[in-house]
Amino acid sequence: MLEKQKEVLKNQITDLNKAKLMCERMLDEESISYEKLQVEQYVTDLHDYWKDNRTVFKLDSVSFLYIWGSMLTWTMITALCLIIGALSYSKLPTEIPVQWSKGVATSLVNKNWIFICPVICIIIRYLLKPFIYAKLQMNNYYGEIITEYLTNYMCFIVLSVEIFSILFTFGVVKSVVILLFVDTAIFIGLLVVGLVKMDLRGKEVL
Repeated sequence: MLEKQKEVLKNQITDLNKAKLMCERMLDEESISYEKLQVEQYVTDLHDYWKDNRTVFKLDSVSFLYIWGSMLTWTMITALCLIIGALSYSKLPTEIPVQWSKGVATSLVNKNWIFICPVICIIIRYLLKPFIYAKLQMNNYYGEIITEYLTNYMCFIVLSVEIFSILFTFGVVKSVVILLFVDTAIFIGLLVVGLVKMDLRGKEVL
């Protein structure tokens, strides 16, 4: 119990020292207002600050990078692939489409393919992810977060294609192009905005 309490006090002292340093930096400002206050300007290491406090951040473009690139998000996407496949399997015909052109299926596979989706997500994270990181040639913080983000984005595309295949089989939707285009536009847009925002805040700290 004493060892545990010692560790708790140690963490509290560390947090208090950080808060003290932030207050000192704020006091050095000639003028400061609550409405325009950006705490990130006064921390020593912005990236560590985001990492330590991301659970209490509001869901802005920067926080979204952390949340989307997390292991939890990947686990949820992979689990959804498996659950959706299991729930729809008995209702699917023997063969389902995996390629489409102008609303017509051009390639069919056995419906067991539906269980390949979670496997693909596992392959993407544990085999393709290191390759992506190496290709980015960014051995720094940004390279890591971009890799995590893109990895989960590709898994999300796998989930989207799985859902589309099922809906296409039942005649609910006809075109996957619009779906994938919207997915790409939204997620790449959020990635760019988040990285720009992180870079600008990082420069402010420097």
